[in-house]
Amino acid sequence: MFVKLGGRPVLVVGAGHVAEAKIGGLLETGARIRVVTLQATEQVREWARSGRIALEERAFSIADLDGTFLVVVATSSSTVNELVFGEAQRRGVLCNVVDVPEQCDFFYPAVVRRGDLQIAISTSGQSPSLAQRLRQQLERQFGPGYAAWVAELGETRREVLRSSLDPGSKQYLLHSLASREAFETMVSELGHNPKGEVA
Repeated sequence: MFVKLGGRPVLVVGAGHVAEAKIGGLLETGARIRVVTLQATEQVREWARSGRIALEERAFSIADLDGTFLVVVATSSSTVNELVFGEAQRRGVLCNVVDVPEQCDFFYPAVVRRGDLQIAISTSGQSPSLAQRLRQQLERQFGPGYAAWVAELGETRREVLRSSLDPGSKQYLLHSLASREAFETMVSELGHNPKGEVA
């Protein structure tokens, strides 16, 4: 499931190096990020100074979950992690306690991004290393050229759907446009090789 987090309130408890990586990923979503922590890394403080996140350097309070859509927990204290998870469950707030799969409502996938094309790999928290290795393999398989192709497919799809073609013809045309052959034709016209790398 890909969740649109743009404008949604997200809480991060903890701001060490592990939490910093999670915050960095959340920044790309456009979420409204609030971080509560006893101590923050310099990068997290910099994001706060630039107004990209709200940072409160203090102990977690259960009231911090008020109005929160989801929470990411990355502290070194299992007691704090369990407290946040338990309270999030009680309130119906989605929670991810980093590296504790049994205290997660959702998992962070390893993601291959090529423009609007996103391929997510998850091991449900069992082996993030395997997910990362598979991501690297898929990045080689789906080169940068896919970004332009997917954007072109989106525009063409809208035109086809607006057309007066019958539904069967529309479906056939859309499937043929999404074929490997169509991709290779597109990248060759743009002067790329089939992997999307500049020739």
